[in-house]
Amino acid sequence: MHPPKKEHPEEKSGLHPRNKHRARYDFPALIASSPELKPFVQVNAYGDASVDFFNPQAVKALNKALLKHYYGITHWDIPANYLCPPIPGRADYLHHIADLLGDQNTVSTEGDIPRGPQVKCLDIGVGANCIYPILGTKEYGWSFVGADIDPVAIKSANNIIQANPSLKGKITCRLQPNAADIFRGIIQPGEQFDLTLCNPPFHASAAEAKAGSLRKVRNLKGQRVAKATLNFGGQHNELWTAGGEAAFLTNLVRQSQEFAQSCFWFSTLVSKSENLKNVYKALEQVNALEVKTLPMHQGNKASRLLAWTFFTPAQKADWVQRRWAKK
Repeated sequence: MHPPKKEHPEEKSGLHPRNKHRARYDFPALIASSPELKPFVQVNAYGDASVDFFNPQAVKALNKALLKHYYGITHWDIPANYLCPPIPGRADYLHHIADLLGDQNTVSTEGDIPRGPQVKCLDIGVGANCIYPILGTKEYGWSFVGADIDPVAIKSANNIIQANPSLKGKITCRLQPNAADIFRGIIQPGEQFDLTLCNPPFHASAAEAKAGSLRKVRNLKGQRVAKATLNFGGQHNELWTAGGEAAFLTNLVRQSQEFAQSCFWFSTLVSKSENLKNVYKALEQVNALEVKTLPMHQGNKASRLLAWTFFTPAQKADWVQRRWAKK
């Protein structure tokens, strides 16, 4: 006996107003753009077309279709067992941080979001999927440097860039030679960024990552499970780090101080609200002059975007005039 059919809202709750993925997935349109998605689409217990989000191949096929249909990415692939990110949530980060830049845009009376390749972004942990540079380039025309400690991830991201002419010349990937460093070894002498982004690993160990996956599947399926497949994949450096998200964020903040004048706004996702207290303390210790915490909601999942700058109001005004004013 099937569960009663649920009433679904026309739009997904909580997503940013500019997010292209607010509406429910239009599977006929997605299949028309990417026919390889078709075998994974089926009618679920509620009578709706859907894919099995517990099947990594289905999630990957859906991502390919979304990127092709909405962003014109004709080739996108990742190595087996690498992180396959949920695109609506990644797009939300970009739109929220774009609003923050728009709020700083003193060269525009309307506070327009700065667009174009002169807006330069650094993605810490670009991953094999290269998703933030793809979305940022397509939505706002920004240019990107993607950094990662994994040579396989860098090679995969470069393959995606080379396979899509619309990305060439707009995204550069750099291998971080020292896993202990975040910005050093990546930001070159005299180089300046308008923005850094980061989606940090949030588990403290492989065992914790596995337990988190089991808990997630149990909550979604409503039944006990002994083994969970990582439907969105992920290598160890993508999912966990010593000390977990809390340690990574504190380290990120501390290392940002060295490059205080190289970047307008630093930013990161923070998945666990209990980690904010220590991060705020670290930001005080490095003398960050302005800190913003932007709430994000995707359905029942709550997250937040943390951003900070070391610039005074006068320095910010000078930066915007130099880099964003239309020539």
